[in-house]
Amino acid sequence: MAKQDETSASAAPTETASKSRSRPGGDDVLQSERLDFTDLVPENRPRAQSMQGFDDCYTDIVDYIVRCTHKIWDERDVGLIYTHYTHNCVLYGTMGTMYNREDVVRDTIQRLVSLPERRGMATQVIWSGDDREGFYTSHLVTGSGRHSQNGHYGPATGRRYASRTVADCMIYANKIYREWVVADQMAIIRQLGIDVDAYATKLATAKLSQGLSALDIGETGLMLGQYPPAETADTSIASNDIERTTLEWLHAVWNRKMFGRLRSVYAPTVMYHGPLMKELYGVTSVTHQVIGLIGALPDAVFAPQHICSVPCTEGGTKVAVRWILEGHHLGYGGVESFGDPTGKQVQVMGMSHFHYKDGRIVDEWTVYDELSMLVQIKLAQLADVSAAMDLTDDF
Repeated sequence: MAKQDETSASAAPTETASKSRSRPGGDDVLQSERLDFTDLVPENRPRAQSMQGFDDCYTDIVDYIVRCTHKIWDERDVGLIYTHYTHNCVLYGTMGTMYNREDVVRDTIQRLVSLPERRGMATQVIWSGDDREGFYTSHLVTGSGRHSQNGHYGPATGRRYASRTVADCMIYANKIYREWVVADQMAIIRQLGIDVDAYATKLATAKLSQGLSALDIGETGLMLGQYPPAETADTSIASNDIERTTLEWLHAVWNRKMFGRLRSVYAPTVMYHGPLMKELYGVTSVTHQVIGLIGALPDAVFAPQHICSVPCTEGGTKVAVRWILEGHHLGYGGVESFGDPTGKQVQVMGMSHFHYKDGRIVDEWTVYDELSMLVQIKLAQLADVSAAMDLTDDF
């Protein structure tokens, strides 16, 4: 029998709770939602918070992340990476990891070659920290452009596209030293008319030729032996009530499969902005998206990696969560490109931004990349074929 606390709504989070985090000068920091770009990168604006060690042009941490991103990508000052990233920075992406600044420079140039007309608009920045201990930013970008040049997406198609990306950065004294980037590449290749299966196979083949293989340890960590999933969430990474509440309901929904909890968490009029540029409305749509992903990976464990929050000028509070979902492709779900269950292990790196008002979520932005998931399945399948061929050669 289900316990009452699993089916009933938890106490509404206090939306002013995020102010309890130590945020020197935080109330005056820019927010991108209502401002034009020129207002986000102001000239002659006094500093709104302490920014010791940062270039003089940056007046607060939101100004920093929006302005330097625009300089590097839109103004083509790629060389600023040398003054804005440490030499040994680590960049975690859905397709792999880069371990030094020079690789970041090369990757940036390659993307500019393929999509020179892309413009990335700052949708919102949720942040925490200060200049003494270091800042953490979660930067949601909506990018659009035209595939006008040959490059890593193949021959130019001339087609237009739009996609979302979230970049989480750890920053100290003007330099990013660790970054997590989730870009919805599947949204782009679908809009460009590229054969999804063939493109994923091409990427997986390249990884296999580099000596990479899929790692499957069998267990996902969702349950210990024959015990059910843990009753309570680990909220140790939370800094206030609204963050703790967020981690609690995420655990109840994703790990304990208490999907009915969503009705008490989301407002009836919620807007869901999801992968593949989905724009959906209502709690039923959110529920369908959650069940669809879990349906494909039914043994998956949902593990939040970081959470932060800021009061919002639109009212309420915005919360950013970086998370990992890891399981096996054992079922059918909402990921159409997967096809029939393969049993292969898949790791999903995802980012979610939630906007709470009056105790409920009125907007959600979630980004994960279905292409990276499909490439993992293809890589495991190619590794199986390669192993079988090696075994045949031995006889």
